[in-house]
Amino acid sequence: MKQRLLFLVRLYITLILIFLTQEVLFMLFNIGHVDGAPFGACLAALLHGVKLHSVAACYLLILPMLFVGVSFFFRRFPLRSILSPYYLVASLLMALIFAADTVLYHFWGAKLDAADLMYAARPKDMLASLKWWSIVLIVLLLVLLVYHYYRRLRHATPDRLEAPRSRWSALVTLPVLGLLFLGMRGSTTESTANPSYAYFSQHQFCNHAALNPFFNMFHSLFKAQDLTHEFDLLPAEEVESLVVPAFATDLSVTDTLLVCGRPDILMVVWEGGGWQVTMADSIAPNLIRLAEEGVVFSNCQANSFRTDRGLVSLFSGWMGLPTTSLMKRSDKCQRLPGLARELRRLGYGTRFVYGGDIDFTNMRGYMHETGFERVDGSETFAAERRLSNWGAPDAYTLVPSRMEPSSPSLTAILTLSSHEPWSVPMQRLADERLNSFAYADSCLGVLVESLRSTPRWDSLLVIIVPDHGIPATASQSTADPQVAHIPMVWTGGAVRGHKEVEVLMSQSDLAVTLLAQMLALERDESVADSLLSRFPFSRNVLSPAYASGYQFAMHSFKNGCNLFDTLGVARFDCADCSVVALQDDLPDGKRRFFQALIQAIYMRSGAL
Repeated sequence: MKQRLLFLVRLYITLILIFLTQEVLFMLFNIGHVDGAPFGACLAALLHGVKLHSVAACYLLILPMLFVGVSFFFRRFPLRSILSPYYLVASLLMALIFAADTVLYHFWGAKLDAADLMYAARPKDMLASLKWWSIVLIVLLLVLLVYHYYRRLRHATPDRLEAPRSRWSALVTLPVLGLLFLGMRGSTTESTANPSYAYFSQHQFCNHAALNPFFNMFHSLFKAQDLTHEFDLLPAEEVESLVVPAFATDLSVTDTLLVCGRPDILMVVWEGGGWQVTMADSIAPNLIRLAEEGVVFSNCQANSFRTDRGLVSLFSGWMGLPTTSLMKRSDKCQRLPGLARELRRLGYGTRFVYGGDIDFTNMRGYMHETGFERVDGSETFAAERRLSNWGAPDAYTLVPSRMEPSSPSLTAILTLSSHEPWSVPMQRLADERLNSFAYADSCLGVLVESLRSTPRWDSLLVIIVPDHGIPATASQSTADPQVAHIPMVWTGGAVRGHKEVEVLMSQSDLAVTLLAQMLALERDESVADSLLSRFPFSRNVLSPAYASGYQFAMHSFKNGCNLFDTLGVARFDCADCSVVALQDDLPDGKRRFFQALIQAIYMRSGAL
């Protein structure tokens, strides 16, 4: 048994060393992308990369582990000979993916993933711009890499395994299989291995260096979904003619909500804080008081029904997709627009805080990719403060010390206490679910009152907005139009005064509406045009163009969407692509617009 265990350990270490060597070569070849990253951060990338290197190594150990189990039933098992073909295939894959990732990153500045495999379908076009000697050199390097990896793997493998004294010793492999499964999963927490594990720095090059190319390729391969043609319902020209005018807006404003153009921004993203549960005096008196003091957007609709999708709507101004999560797609995260990224262009420091597992649904990776310099998860909280199943209760996240200290800055805090299993360190209401919202509201009240007494208050904009709505009762479905209704409140010293904004809007409109308010005194049309082009689904709802145009909002749920406008609510069913009216009649023009909107969102998402 000892011989078998030593073999698995040696093979695991060999694979880790291969991946670490690839990481070093990746950084050296693409040193032009360092972009100010300190040497220490580049070294740290090696340490942070080990986690996904280990996951990739565990996946590659599956077949060797199976043969080790089989070997217990043979007197002399020729392990090296049997595994050699597998090693050749594994070496070829590791070399090809590493080489393509390293070379293409030099030109693209983005990691290779399954979405890029479409280029491999036309190798003639790929090689057309290369000289013959470049092709020969690339082939030669690939051969050397394959040969080197193949030799290393064979060297770590004994020629044969001798029969054990007792076949019952094969049972020892069971705990080893358990460890292998845990290694493939990547953690013992809610999250499973995903690209987010590699993200640790505000310097994207360091994050990309730490992201194992072999793991990233196969992870994206199983996550990949051809979004571009998922809903081909109308001619492309008709889609363009219907959807583009509906998002036509500008950065001019009918009303100025702020007293300063560069406020510090604190965004509290309230877990599940739908209008039905939070805008009740008995549950959330602090939120209601803040709404009466500041600006409340009373006709705001969430774009989706899950946190990972709602965050993309808030921070990327993107419509929610009913059949997939863009946050889980690292290939898409790299290309999504980012509110934090735009604010960094204006000189802002950016920070995202969550008291739970920040790697769940690739959240850390998404936040870094879209512009957050610092991303804090449960690991930044003391163990004794991680009291709930999800992590640290809101009392430990909703504190002034969690804000980015630089000014101007954007700090976004995602709460977690108002989530199943509704376990909070406070008992005020008999209903445990409503009690959890009351607890979150009390933490919000303490945070705002603490900030009022600081010099920062006068230039502070606090935005309170849920990630999605929540059913008011157990019998209510997430597809119910009422679930989409969420409050959005702007308060703080940077707010001019109380106002209720009744215009129909989507959660995704926050990004451009906020930036328009900040840039209200700047009349640079080039800035406006470039900004709006980067947020194709976010509208300035306080612009004259939106006031006189078609006002609508869309909420997606599992395999369907609701469309809200002045005529009522229509529903789209992804199964048969049907559109039905939930309120009033459904004109054919609205039906075709809804179909065009779904098609446009998927086309844009697929093109990312």
